[in-house]
Amino acid sequence: MAAGPGPARPGRVSLSGRPLGDASLVLSPAGAAPGPAMAPAVCGTLLSLALYAGSLCAASGAAFLYHDYCVIGAGPSGLQVAYFLQQAGRDYIVFERSHAPGSFFALYPRHRKLISINKQYTGKSNSEFNLRHDWNSLLSHDRRLLFRHYSRDFFPNADAMVHYLEDFASMLKLQVQYNTAIIHVTLEKDEQAWNGHYFLLTDQDRQNYKCSSLLVATGTWVPNVVNFPGSEYVEGYETVSINPEDFAGQTVLILGRGNSAFETAENILGVTNFIHMVSRSRVRLSWATHYVGDLRAINNGLLDTYQLKSLDGLLEGDLEDLAIVKDKKGKLHITLRFYLENRNTSAGIDSIILPQDELDNFATRAPYDRVIRCLGWKFDFSIYNRSLRLMPGKGNKKKYPQIKPSYESRGTRGLFILGTASHSVDFRKSAGGFIHGFRYTTRAVHRLLENRHHGVPWPSTVYPITQLTNSIIKRVNEASGLYQMFSVLADIILLRENATAFEYLEEYPVGVLAELETQTGRRAPNGLFVVIMEYGRNFSGADKDVFYYNRAVGEAQHAWQSNFLHPVIYYYKHLPTEREMKLRPPDWPLPRPDAVHHIVEDFLTDWTAPNAHVLPLRRFLENCLSTDLRNFFAESCFFFAFTRQKLPPFCQQGYVGMQGLLGSEGLRRHAVEAGLLEDYTPRDFSGDKTPDSREGSQDQLLGDHAVPVRPLQHLVNAKDEL
Repeated sequence: MAAGPGPARPGRVSLSGRPLGDASLVLSPAGAAPGPAMAPAVCGTLLSLALYAGSLCAASGAAFLYHDYCVIGAGPSGLQVAYFLQQAGRDYIVFERSHAPGSFFALYPRHRKLISINKQYTGKSNSEFNLRHDWNSLLSHDRRLLFRHYSRDFFPNADAMVHYLEDFASMLKLQVQYNTAIIHVTLEKDEQAWNGHYFLLTDQDRQNYKCSSLLVATGTWVPNVVNFPGSEYVEGYETVSINPEDFAGQTVLILGRGNSAFETAENILGVTNFIHMVSRSRVRLSWATHYVGDLRAINNGLLDTYQLKSLDGLLEGDLEDLAIVKDKKGKLHITLRFYLENRNTSAGIDSIILPQDELDNFATRAPYDRVIRCLGWKFDFSIYNRSLRLMPGKGNKKKYPQIKPSYESRGTRGLFILGTASHSVDFRKSAGGFIHGFRYTTRAVHRLLENRHHGVPWPSTVYPITQLTNSIIKRVNEASGLYQMFSVLADIILLRENATAFEYLEEYPVGVLAELETQTGRRAPNGLFVVIMEYGRNFSGADKDVFYYNRAVGEAQHAWQSNFLHPVIYYYKHLPTEREMKLRPPDWPLPRPDAVHHIVEDFLTDWTAPNAHVLPLRRFLENCLSTDLRNFFAESCFFFAFTRQKLPPFCQQGYVGMQGLLGSEGLRRHAVEAGLLEDYTPRDFSGDKTPDSREGSQDQLLGDHAVPVRPLQHLVNAKDEL
């Protein structure tokens, strides 16, 4: 598994136009395009402008291994983008600091149970639909690389994930360079580069690499630490013992209120005296917020013991206001920072004022044996030179780098953030920070890069307009990307001139809808539909009762009030502008449309009911397009040809084009039974028996029996045409 990159595919060409081998070795100064060695004097001059002092200027000529795409990190998102790059035949390399992929999962979660579901059975064989309930598999063409082949547990062991990622990298022969820790990244200005600069990377052995695009897939792995007086007595989640016997008979305080905090509490719940948990924010339960990063039910045993009066408890407070004091017996006391700031520093520990000295029922007056920090993780900014302008976000997104809705850095063109670290785009809104979400956003980034650098437009399919309703219904019932990345990824339907056909693009980031023509290479001059999945606007939240009576909407006319996840179709006569995107209503994923349609929520998430789901959708589309999208029998089309100035599209594309359904006795009987056609079967005069077709000639039958012919107007008003 520690092998370096294998041989390049024949015919691969880099962005610079050179044929590629394993890597392109460039002896050049910083600032020069990949090419032959240059004069040492020029090298020294340009290196001083681009690279940090003393790291790469030691030699007269610095050796750079060139690749079009450099990927940092061989976790799930790094391997996922490597797969797409390899399938497209691009020149890339993945750098992994460990000896194997998925090194984070080799350590975490500490208690080894993942909270990503692994549903073995759904009752359906559709592989795309089944991915809705498989939160661990990466996308590939190899059906052996589905996670259900690696674990049958609903909540799998993390060791199974490690094994899975190792197989994903090896079986697909991805170009991963292990035992390579990138310790510094900077820019090299160059007018010949496609974006005006190259990325220069340096590993722990001072080997240098140069690339045109940088894809960062390192995740968030640096522990969040809060410094306060006495924080040196705090044990970290990453190092604390996971043996429950080590906590027997102890009193424990846990700092934090996420899944790692409750996971730690769950492990020791049955052996401690009691556990207290303190954090700045209140508990957010995932089934109330519909955010999978909030507290999951599998870890919330402490809530039971707290609310059922079994000694354990939860407190709210700012951790930076706390202080910990250790007494002579090794017990840890909680006090407030300002008590320590006002004390006489020369006095002993016994002189420290504790809150219970003034308030004898202070909540945390009991001493603790251990204090454990479980505050989650943040992105490692330390290896990136300031020239990249990779800045942390603001507020509750400060643990992530600032990026655009296209997942490109706001400060540097060509630098993309993938995987968990890209979660600032949809933090607390969707699943972009987790495998079942970012496997789709990673694919979207790859498609953006394919169009930008290689002129490969966003994949699309063109259909006749008569297939519009069916295409939408099929996608909302099967597509996993729409389902998992609700409110973030959407299907885009581009209408052709006169609405005779449409072009279907799947899973495009709606945050860059205004840039659709530039980002996809597709044109949208005739209007478009946007198909997206949404929850009800006021349904989810930490303070919401999501189990209230009559919480579900069942009638199609009230579909806009649907609370649970359901499809929403936006119609725009023109592609929204950047200004319209910025001025969109709060919490709306898109600007105000010309028309909008909600498909009513469904208990089975099965939007195929003819009257509740399909018919209202078809009528909405017909109103937007001013056309009739129904399917008709040839008899109806024949009648329309004499009574209407404009035939429905189905008749134009089928009947008039002589491409309709071939008649058959079975089809005729079905139409008669459905009330769509009159029964013209000739009968004998007794009214009971149908003449045997073998008795007498056709002329005799026509001569002896009257065939009733009624007006065809009833066909126009039929409620349900096929």
